[in-house]
Amino acid sequence: MKAIQYLGANKIEVCDIEMPKVPEGFALVKVSHAGICGTDLNIYAGTHPRAKAPLVMGHEFSGVVENDTPYMKKGTRVTVYPLISCGACEPCRSGNGHVCNTLGLYGIDTDGAMAEYAAVPADQLIAIPDEMSFQTGALLEPIAVAVHALRETGFTSGDNALVFGCGTIGLCVALTLRLFGARDILLAETDPARIALAKSLGFDVADPSQENLAELVSNRTNGNGFDRVYDCAGVQAVAETLLDMVRVKGQIVIVASYKKPPAMPFFKGMAKEVSIHFVRVYRKKDFEIAAQIVVREPLFDKIITHILPADKAQEGFDLLFQKGSGAVKVMFAF
Repeated sequence: MKAIQYLGANKIEVCDIEMPKVPEGFALVKVSHAGICGTDLNIYAGTHPRAKAPLVMGHEFSGVVENDTPYMKKGTRVTVYPLISCGACEPCRSGNGHVCNTLGLYGIDTDGAMAEYAAVPADQLIAIPDEMSFQTGALLEPIAVAVHALRETGFTSGDNALVFGCGTIGLCVALTLRLFGARDILLAETDPARIALAKSLGFDVADPSQENLAELVSNRTNGNGFDRVYDCAGVQAVAETLLDMVRVKGQIVIVASYKKPPAMPFFKGMAKEVSIHFVRVYRKKDFEIAAQIVVREPLFDKIITHILPADKAQEGFDLLFQKGSGAVKVMFAF
């Protein structure tokens, strides 16, 4: 079968490899669409601590089940909950398998979905409705990240929110906030193409490189700051300002994965008694909710800026490393 393989730092190739083995209890999925995630970019750059070449990347995908299973029949249109949890550690036994002590993911710790076929546990299939396109089905993973970020941290309808970063996760968080009843949402971004995309989705966007964000936030919130501040950027410049943007007793949610340890002025957080909450991936329930809400909000599809054939794998990765390309979510169609 055709597959996009990571072969070492900054090296990928479209290869012809053997079909995946399908153990008892697994399903074979004929892949339709697979998205490039920020984690895939780290793998490609050779900086991911667990991913080892040769590897078929990809954990955001959709497709069709090729064999009958106890959970889904052959021909069912699906996406996949891609976590690998041990089931035996204390977090797993307490219902928190998404933060398993040895958590792994398909496409990182074992072959994933940037291929014509993928083998996954049958109980991790999630059906997608007939009216949902396969490309939208492949976007459910980052939408589930957003759903998890809100549900896990107790978001309340009527809260206002500031979201740093207008990449895939930031835009998914913003759209989910709107669906969950946020009364006011402001986004912060410096990339002109991403600002334009966020505005086309109906959001107000501030560019901190061009305007005084602290002053803007103060004016917008009557000097109080936002109830919730979501960090979907993961850079030092944002870490330095998060505590200036949140209200007394407010909440900062770290959604981004920082590549380098950031410094934060913690006394500002102490002065306001701010809570800082970290979130990781998603629960299966978050995936199921994502599949329900995306049907009500067609604007999620606008986050997908490029769909390329698998043969253009290098072009797809280059787009996301190239400043000014306008790329947000890049997918491969198999």
